[in-house]
Amino acid sequence: MKFNVGKKSASAQNASGGTAVKPKKKGRGKKLVALILVCAIAGGGVWYFLGHNKASAAQASDTTYTTAAVERRDITASITGSGTLEAANSYSVTTLLEGTILTADFEEGDQVEEGTVLYTIDSSNASSSLEKAEISLNQSQRSYNNKLESLEDLNVTASTSGRVISLDVEVGDDVSAGQTVATIRNSDVMSLTVPFPADDAANFYVGQTASVTLDSTFEVLSGAVSKISAVDTVLTGNIIVREVTIDVTNPGGISTTQSATAEIDGVGSSSGSTFAYEDEAVVTAAISGEVASLQVAEGDWVDKNQVIVVLSSDTLADEIQSASESLRNAELSLESQYDQLDDYTITSPISGTIIDKNYKAGETTESNQVLCSIYDLSYLTMTLSVDELDIADIAVGQTVSITADAVEDATYEGVVTKVSVAGTSSGGVTTYPVTIRIDETDGLLPGMSADATIVLDSATDVLAIPSAALMRGNLVLVTADSPSAANGTAMSIPGAGQKEGTDSAESASGQSGAEYVSVEVTVGVSDDSYLEVISGLQEGDTVAYIPTTSSGSSFQMGMMPGGGGMPGGGGGMPGGGGPGGF
Repeated sequence: MKFNVGKKSASAQNASGGTAVKPKKKGRGKKLVALILVCAIAGGGVWYFLGHNKASAAQASDTTYTTAAVERRDITASITGSGTLEAANSYSVTTLLEGTILTADFEEGDQVEEGTVLYTIDSSNASSSLEKAEISLNQSQRSYNNKLESLEDLNVTASTSGRVISLDVEVGDDVSAGQTVATIRNSDVMSLTVPFPADDAANFYVGQTASVTLDSTFEVLSGAVSKISAVDTVLTGNIIVREVTIDVTNPGGISTTQSATAEIDGVGSSSGSTFAYEDEAVVTAAISGEVASLQVAEGDWVDKNQVIVVLSSDTLADEIQSASESLRNAELSLESQYDQLDDYTITSPISGTIIDKNYKAGETTESNQVLCSIYDLSYLTMTLSVDELDIADIAVGQTVSITADAVEDATYEGVVTKVSVAGTSSGGVTTYPVTIRIDETDGLLPGMSADATIVLDSATDVLAIPSAALMRGNLVLVTADSPSAANGTAMSIPGAGQKEGTDSAESASGQSGAEYVSVEVTVGVSDDSYLEVISGLQEGDTVAYIPTTSSGSSFQMGMMPGGGGMPGGGGGMPGGGGPGGF
């Protein structure tokens, strides 16, 4: 893509010490300079060896200057280019699933909002897989919970309150599941279970005071009813009785071999019985492990659920880690099934217009196929490739004029929204993509070709000269009769003709030639053909210049007065090293 760019220039350094900045040069201008220099050097060498005077006369006779009046013009500096219009956003709706399409309730041209359901696909197979994943997760959860409970079993606790009668393990011992580690007995309270007549026992209650008489010593102890049987029992002689349990505080000498009778509310027991410990339990390990520590000693009193032995197990730690990982895998599998189930309902990813519909209800979709396409046509964009010499003049927010051949007599307004710094190089020239947004798009469609113009600067009703008239050093040749010639430096160009069809002027030496004056100017805005003159010239002046052609440029260096250089000893060609300047 090629751009025509006009740029500003400042004034060159003048006698009063001011500074002029030369206009920026296009990449093609640099190549032209190199070509001219090569041709000039080659031409100069030929001219030197074949004879200075003869070559000068022959070449000078062919030199023709073009003249142009200094006049007022409107000048606009701009960058132009072409591009293809694109939608603000576009999306191709695809699916990774294969299945029968159940619904597709939309048509091409429909407007849809983001999240609108486009397709539903038969998900019966996915539902079965989902159920299996849920079952697997439940199983993994139970297994993990069981392992955690086993972890708690490493702390062996007392199953009842009482005194530790024996500890059957030591620190460092390996124990197996079910192995006895301790015996606990509550001998501070003794229980006596004796029969009472059923009719009387029916009136007893738990907590009722009872008297217990020891058979051997006839000592009477106070006790309390702790349990009354609800079942009648028939003794010898057809006596119907119910068993009643009485708890007695052990004064220290009662054992399980001691027998006694009891009396409750004046009613004596039908027979006697021996005492039993209120509670006695053997504590066993629930899991295998190594004894890490003993929390009690023999003879200590312990409460129910108090830790008495701590075990350790590397095997259990590994099993818990494995169960945890299995649980996580089951969770991920279920999440994947849920995600895949969501894939059976396909929604619009953006708000926009349905451009094409490739599948309809009843058809079978294949994976990775485009089901439909959606364009967001709320605005359009286009991208220009801007030359590296021009990119610095482009900025976000600049207004752009847009035209399209497909829409006659219509101009649209765009705005620069992005200036990329990622350039692309080709043929020694780097270009940068510039994105333009167009909001008012009536008549425009994606895919159309469009032309864009970005105005950089403009000047109205200003003095202007042809761009080719500006020479190196911001000098311009004017005719001797121009009003501004009085401010310049006169020079005579032997043999240089005026514009074709005019008479040659006589120089001061009497030779045939054209006399011009070199004037320094300050320039401003420029376009493809003309540039603004801020100072140095006035209306009524006539500038002289050599039109920009590759054939004429190679001959000017050898024939110019002043040692093969620019008139006035500038050391360069008129026009800054080539006709027309840069």
